[in-house]
Amino acid sequence: MYTDAYFMNEALKQAKIAFKENEIPVGAVVVCRNKVIARAYNQTERLTDVTAHAEMLAITSAANALGAKYLTECKLYVTLEPCNMCAGALFWSQIGEIHFGATDPKRGYSNNPVNLLHPKTKVFKGVMAQEAKDLLDLFFKKLRN
Repeated sequence: MYTDAYFMNEALKQAKIAFKENEIPVGAVVVCRNKVIARAYNQTERLTDVTAHAEMLAITSAANALGAKYLTECKLYVTLEPCNMCAGALFWSQIGEIHFGATDPKRGYSNNPVNLLHPKTKVFKGVMAQEAKDLLDLFFKKLRN
């Protein structure tokens, strides 16, 4: 049986790819019936697209894999708390669960006074949060130097 830590580690692998490509290191995987059906990482620089967040790309990939727009039976594992845009997309996808690592005190959806997620979506935070935060901190330290 796979654990939340296993799937978050898969998301962290995606974040490390983003790091190597000088993208903000956020990674995501979508899991359905205990199987990874989508993997993605931030690609806003590469694609010159402000919407190319890991979650957005993972949602599209998962929907394509299932041949359906709703992801009610799926779980998203993402290394950083989703922003408002991603939370809105997750609402429309009706994702079953969201597991995120590090919180985002500046741009995370939980800073919004309105709940942006679907009412049936379950949220679990802090999965491998330190590892995700350390990677983000290293990236921004490197960027500043």
